[in-house]
Amino acid sequence: MVSQTLSVGQNPSLKENKPILIVDNVSKRFGSFYALQNIFLTVPEKSIVLLIGPNGSGKTTLINCISGVYKPDGGKILFNEKDITKMQIHDIVRIGLVRSFQVPAPFKKLTVAENLLVCGQNNPGENFLRSLNRRRWRVFERELVERMFKVLRTVGLEDKADTLAGELSGGQLKLLELGRLLMMNPKMMLLDEPIGGVNPVLANKILSHIIDIRNEFGASFMIVEHRLDIVMKYVDYVYVLSKGNLIASGSPTEIVEKKELYDVYLA
Repeated sequence: MVSQTLSVGQNPSLKENKPILIVDNVSKRFGSFYALQNIFLTVPEKSIVLLIGPNGSGKTTLINCISGVYKPDGGKILFNEKDITKMQIHDIVRIGLVRSFQVPAPFKKLTVAENLLVCGQNNPGENFLRSLNRRRWRVFERELVERMFKVLRTVGLEDKADTLAGELSGGQLKLLELGRLLMMNPKMMLLDEPIGGVNPVLANKILSHIIDIRNEFGASFMIVEHRLDIVMKYVDYVYVLSKGNLIASGSPTEIVEKKELYDVYLA
């Protein structure tokens, strides 16, 4: 079920990095049903953390709580030492925590380059008073275009800059989604099934680009993914959820040796 080749993404300096995300005793219920119960986990800076578990284990619910879609019923969430438990989604994005969804939703009638450019944050031209200073927004837009070309190279879409998003393959849409998030200058990305439905060759390519983003831009990642045979060798640390509970955690090597992993998938 899980590959034993576990060396690509592991970062030996993680123990020296402070946590960028702390999920502290978080619970979430819907009526009398607890989707999450007393979850505690941390994500170090410049790390790639994997969140796994069978369907219905609470993975997407946890991502929704962290990103502000849901408000936890208990506990708190700290991002970059700031309490974001009750913050609105747009405020969470503004401080550098962004997320993707399982199905990419770009502007299909815009080109790849245009899709990236519209994700630029805090354009002075969008504010009436600041827009009167022409030099300020021209400098901003020049820097935004430079960042766009850098992002295109990082996610491997430089040859698709002028292609309409609606003409991209499923795997290329996943890469575009990564690029759109990267244009927001994030400190951390929450990725919900970034290689879902993608052939193994392109899946490995997408995960390699995630490694590149971590190394070049210093971003941290929490990834939800079911394809353990592919993803395990790219991550630094793994958390396992089952029925709303955190049942195991450890390095990829440690996790594949834990009985709990096989119990929840084979039960």
